[in-house]
Amino acid sequence: MRKNAIPLLLCGVVVSFGLPSLLAQAQQVVSDTQVAAMVEALRQAAPQTGIQNDGLYSQWQVKPETLKGWSKYCLKRELTPTQFENSPVTARSVISCITRRELNKQFAATSNNETASVRAVACWWMTGNYTGCNSGFTAAYVQKVLGFYQQQRSKPAVSR
Repeated sequence: MRKNAIPLLLCGVVVSFGLPSLLAQAQQVVSDTQVAAMVEALRQAAPQTGIQNDGLYSQWQVKPETLKGWSKYCLKRELTPTQFENSPVTARSVISCITRRELNKQFAATSNNETASVRAVACWWMTGNYTGCNSGFTAAYVQKVLGFYQQQRSKPAVSR
């Protein structure tokens, strides 16, 4: 074995074990409080169609085809719209998971600009795109989500 092989081997071990934990930390940019505030803001801003069977599910008004992908991503199994609708705890869990994923992406894309990240995620929630919600209904929706988010963030933290 060469003289330099051991330090090189040790360096490889450190990188192998250290890098994944650094990547995991980098993916956890947003706090639980920020995720909870966004989840609640999306719930409060969800469009109310006034139609009983409008094809949207839960308090967040999610489309069935969207729900399939989200539940598979978050729960590793697909939920039916009925399962999603009938379990507020499960619905909130899936919405929180997706919201965390999207907020993390946007915090990274905006250099941790909270307002820009919330706006981008609200736009994505409504349209599937992070941009383009500058006028009309989508702009009003994004502003509504941002307002509800800021209300949630201004509430004092509940001590446990």
